Amino acid sequence: QVQLVESGGGLVQAGGSLRLSCAASGSTFNINVIGWYRQAPGKQRERVAIIGSGGNTNYADSVKGRFTISRDNAKNTVYLQMNSLKPEDTAVYYCYALVRLVSYWGQGTQVTVSS
Repeated sequence: QVQLVESGGGLVQAGGSLRLSCAASGSTFNINVIGWYRQAPGKQRERVAIIGSGGNTNYADSVKGRFTISRDNAKNTVYLQMNSLKPEDTAVYYCYALVRLVSYWGQGTQVTVSS
C-alpha cells in the first residue's frame, strides 16, 4: 500500500507560479509511475504529468513548456513546478501512483488561477 499527501495548492494570479508537492509513504519502493492529474469543475480528470521509475517524463500538451515534474527519491516526494499559470489551469490537482498495476490517489489540492 502507498499513501499520498499533496500540498502547495492555493490562489495565484494568471502568469504566476506554484509548486505542488506529493509525499509518498508505505511501499514506495514498488512505485512504477508517480505524477499528477487534475479535475476542473464539470470536466473529467486528466493527466497532467507523470514520471517513471527511470526518470522518464510525460506531459499533457496543455502544460508542456510551463510545468515541470521532478522527484526526490531520498524524500519519497514528487514535485510539480507550475509556471505561467492560466485561468484554465484551475482545478483540483491529485497525486497519483501506480504500484504493480494498482492505482493510488491523494486527497487532492485546489489550485485557483485568477485572471
